Amino acid sequence: MSANIGAKNNPAPDFMFSYMKFFPIMMLLFMGVFFGWFWSVAIGLQRVIPDEIKLKVNSFKIFLLIPIVYMIFFLGFIMTSFTSGGHNPGIFAVIVPLHLFSMFCIFYSLYFVAKTFKTAELQRKVIFSDFAGEFFMIWFYPIGIWIVQPKLNKMIKEKAHTANNV
Repeated sequence: MSANIGAKNNPAPDFMFSYMKFFPIMMLLFMGVFFGWFWSVAIGLQRVIPDEIKLKVNSFKIFLLIPIVYMIFFLGFIMTSFTSGGHNPGIFAVIVPLHLFSMFCIFYSLYFVAKTFKTAELQRKVIFSDFAGEFFMIWFYPIGIWIVQPKLNKMIKEKAHTANNV
């Protein structure tokens, strides 16, 4: 696709749209890894957080599920639009609010993961200024995760080492 666009000739729309069938697969793979990482950090770190400051994971689970369901719905809509050759303008009245709510859910998930990470690291209640750096690093995936993941690995090793020595 890129070579066809870069050739400075007019790319054929049929050729370009024929590659769009791979978009849902790439999107599901990308978001599966992204949300899977969210889940593993937010749920996995709960065991190293002291009981008196445990975070409420039920709302996180719901808010993480909503974008996943929406994404499957949206990809289905895109695929049917491409295969049927047309679209229903009324569907945008449904998609726009769902998309905005899904974005809110993703930001809440970012917030919860960053808060969980910092709570496990500091072993105390945290406020946003304590974990704002982690929030923005996770938001700018994958660059930020390259910074957060080694810290996470080190923290888990230290907690495991401490638990084995006690």
